[in-house]
Amino acid sequence: MSTATIKPSIELDELGKFFAITARRIDAGQTAPEMFSAAIDAAWHGLVADPAAHDAFALRHAGRKLAHVESAGTGHIAWVSAYEEAYGPLPEIWFTDAHGTVNTEALARYRDTGEVLAEWDCSPAGGGDGDDGLTAPEKTIR
Repeated sequence: MSTATIKPSIELDELGKFFAITARRIDAGQTAPEMFSAAIDAAWHGLVADPAAHDAFALRHAGRKLAHVESAGTGHIAWVSAYEEAYGPLPEIWFTDAHGTVNTEALARYRDTGEVLAEWDCSPAGGGDGDDGLTAPEKTIR
């Protein structure tokens, strides 16, 4: 896949926003945001399959290269308030699995409380220069 053949989708739109939040967290010296949406992560995996397209996408949305790294955990998703300040409430796709099934319980809890408690198995990391200040999220087992 080249950058010319990336088809727009809600998943890629949200991945771009996630990358922008990642850049803000890098710049603030915070931990990497947790990727808790299997649907958006599946789109990310599609980009990772083409390193040139992935790098171009990351540069466009985060202003830097980002890597997709394993980082498993369960707990409070710390970056939701930053997302809401920039873009408004999280859309349903964040609560959707890779097969298109919405976790209605998690979505309802978020809409009722503004909190997201979720599992994740990956997060972004800097593009490999080792000097981005970004650390993986801490694992919290509930």
